[in-house]
Amino acid sequence: MGHTVLIADDADFMRAMLRDILENMGMKVVGEAADAEETIKEFRRLRPQIVMLDTTLPDADGLEALTGILTADPEAQVVLVAPLGQRNLVLSGIKAGAKDFIIKPFDENRVAATVANLLQGSPA
Repeated sequence: MGHTVLIADDADFMRAMLRDILENMGMKVVGEAADAEETIKEFRRLRPQIVMLDTTLPDADGLEALTGILTADPEAQVVLVAPLGQRNLVLSGIKAGAKDFIIKPFDENRVAATVANLLQGSPA
């Protein structure tokens, strides 16, 4: 079995795109969530190795979900998924404990490199 991932994004097509990229890498997508509350609930239930977390969710920003995830597991491996132009939110997320980030629209090679670096324990 591949490494496990939870994808959190309010857009179905973004979750599908990420799922395809991650599954092509041999990752196992164990769950998906469309808002912050569901993301935290699914993280606690599934305990995935990596969370791909959108910074803009309908019920809260991704930093609130990040805080909830890190409260449940301070060692959680969270990658922020941010639209262009959200530099401050990304920086705040990294300071709060996210391990890395990717920018939408994302490049398959960047997603693969980010996840590979995270799994190897090295910074991107």
